[in-house]
Amino acid sequence: MTIPLPIDYRPQEDEEFMNPVMLEFFKYKLLAWREELLAESSATLQTLQNETLQEPDLADRASSETERALELRTRDRERKLIGKIDEALRRIDENEYGFCEITGDPISIKRLEARPIATMTLEAQEQHERMEKVHRDD
Repeated sequence: MTIPLPIDYRPQEDEEFMNPVMLEFFKYKLLAWREELLAESSATLQTLQNETLQEPDLADRASSETERALELRTRDRERKLIGKIDEALRRIDENEYGFCEITGDPISIKRLEARPIATMTLEAQEQHERMEKVHRDD
């Protein structure tokens, strides 16, 4: 069931956490982000199919190949991001969205607005990154 969003709606810290309107806000935000990434990916594929690498000058060819490689790496990162967006949408559907997967605490509205795919509170994320750094240094 889709809930109509007021045009100027912004989630507030003082309202009920992850109420239906707030969930719909984040669902819309995630879907719009996903569509934007898919459109960019489609445009990249179209460009790559239409481009030719028949540059006569070696420097121009190298430059073109470098640009293509960079574009493909960017699209690969975006492909992974789409997977995270899909996972966030699944969490919305299962009423798990907005809660830290480590502590179970609510993730701040500001953090979710900045990074709607966040799965941890800022504190849990920082601790996770510190632990990764410690284990990486071994």
